[in-house]
Amino acid sequence: MSLRIAEDQVVELAEMFRLMSDPTRLRIILACLDAPSPVGEMAERIGISGSLASHHLRLLRAARLLQAERRGRQVFYAVTDAHVRSMLGDMVDHVIEDEPEADSAPAG
Repeated sequence: MSLRIAEDQVVELAEMFRLMSDPTRLRIILACLDAPSPVGEMAERIGISGSLASHHLRLLRAARLLQAERRGRQVFYAVTDAHVRSMLGDMVDHVIEDEPEADSAPAG
């Protein structure tokens, strides 16, 4: 796998990781992984105001981490990009996997 990308793409990638480094924004993204979520329900589920959720959603959409779809009077947000879904799923799996026992570490 070649990881050679243009400088502007490096900057874009760094900005995506910066956005995801905020715990509230990461909760929003994770809330949108399984199914599209409307702003109000999402905000209530993660314990923030609708206006704060909207602010974060605007930033995440601009970075192409989330997509929006209007359904009547509500806007639903989802992670639809397969690369983003895969990376987040892998990272969640990594965090929740059982850590090896300290006793089973090789002596050294």
